[in-house]
Amino acid sequence: MRVRAPCVRQQRLRGNGSREAPALPSSLPGRHREQGLISTVKMELDIQCEEMSPSRWAELLTTMKSCKTIRLDDCNLSSSNCEDLSSIINTNPSLTELKLNNNELGDAGVEYLCKGLLMPSCSLQKLWLQNCNLTSASCETLRSVLSAQPSLTELHVGDNRLGTAGVKVLCQGMMNPSCKLQKLQLEYCELTADIVEALNAALQSKPTLKELSLSNNTLGDTAVKQLCRGLVEASCNLELLHLENCGITSDSCRDISTVLSNKSSLMDLSVGDNKIGDSGLALLCQGLMHPNCKIQKLWLWDCDLTSASCKDLSRLISTKETLKEISLIDNNLRDSGMEMLCQALKDPKSKLQELWVRECGLTTACCKVVSSALSTNKHLKVLHMGENKLGDAGVELLCEGLLHPNCNIQSLWLGNCDLTAACCATLATVMTTKQCLTELDLSYNPLEDEGIRKICEALRNPSCNVQQLILYDILWSAEVDDELRALEDSKPEVKIIS
Repeated sequence: MRVRAPCVRQQRLRGNGSREAPALPSSLPGRHREQGLISTVKMELDIQCEEMSPSRWAELLTTMKSCKTIRLDDCNLSSSNCEDLSSIINTNPSLTELKLNNNELGDAGVEYLCKGLLMPSCSLQKLWLQNCNLTSASCETLRSVLSAQPSLTELHVGDNRLGTAGVKVLCQGMMNPSCKLQKLQLEYCELTADIVEALNAALQSKPTLKELSLSNNTLGDTAVKQLCRGLVEASCNLELLHLENCGITSDSCRDISTVLSNKSSLMDLSVGDNKIGDSGLALLCQGLMHPNCKIQKLWLWDCDLTSASCKDLSRLISTKETLKEISLIDNNLRDSGMEMLCQALKDPKSKLQELWVRECGLTTACCKVVSSALSTNKHLKVLHMGENKLGDAGVELLCEGLLHPNCNIQSLWLGNCDLTAACCATLATVMTTKQCLTELDLSYNPLEDEGIRKICEALRNPSCNVQQLILYDILWSAEVDDELRALEDSKPEVKIIS
């Protein structure tokens, strides 16, 4: 796991259901402030949040000439840097990935880049231009690249004001037989319902497309229904469809369900931050339970679900063996709903590996049944229970299940769960006993010096395999801070994020 420099620019996250949550946060306050990483083995340049002086830029340009991957997010780049990068694209045939997110490149910068991308010597496969101050004017240039550059398989242009008119132009490029695009990311692009006809035409002509993200655009039910009809009719083999915060209600769910039952290729569906409610979830489950459906990841965060949905969800978890990951963050499931989910986890057919139930109205009362599920289910690797009122007593119960030989949890998130130092001795026992546990989040809990010292003592133990400990917004003394620094020095493989 790399720890990169903290980003000064405020980046837009994917709400409560951010898929980046298991990894390091995008901004890392505290001691881990590396300016960049250059791997000489893979020739990978990976730098974030560094202001580029002319001398530093000249130094990096020399390195870029032999890099396979270049990542320069949040580096205050402009269109003038893109002229140099265009030359690198043209002269470095080994370059396959270019990531320039969160830089003020503008349309002029993209025009420079595309001159290199259109050269026959270009072998670029992945291009990331998220939040680069692009408008619809960039889409005509990018259309030319899509039409002429078969090596390009991924295009990420989210968080740019491309608009419906601009993305329609991109769709024209996708329809060119030379285009081999597999992944298209269009989040926060100010799209409206009018974009669907062009998207459906592109989908019909592009069986290579595997991933489509349209999250955070004002589509609405009518457009989503139209998109779903296109997906069912098209010869596409879509594997990932993200429609978070698209104005979807239960009215769209029957159509999405039809896609699920007809497209066995679809493995990753996210409809988080849409008010589908329990009635919409029931309709979705009809498609999810269809034998043709091979869903692996299902994101339903902040969908106005209640415990009433948990009966259908439990049936899904216990019978759909392809399902590996489900996010139910910020839904009012409560203890009664969690108990139903845990009964499903105990079913031998359940193969779920990740369960996200942060901010779901859970209390100490559900922890015994969660513990029982942990002691039964060998497949669960990631459990997010943060922002629930579990308390020390609840975590003590959880630890009974965590310590069971059957439990194989690798990542445990208990941030803002009303924990104190009283439960830290038991957590320390879990840390030193369960070598499978590599990631632990205890942020926003008043552990104080006593609790942090118990956790540190566990980290020092050779049997402890925790590699990432997250301790945001916890107060401790200068003496404990010194102990943490000494611990990091003695165990450099451990990242303490605070």
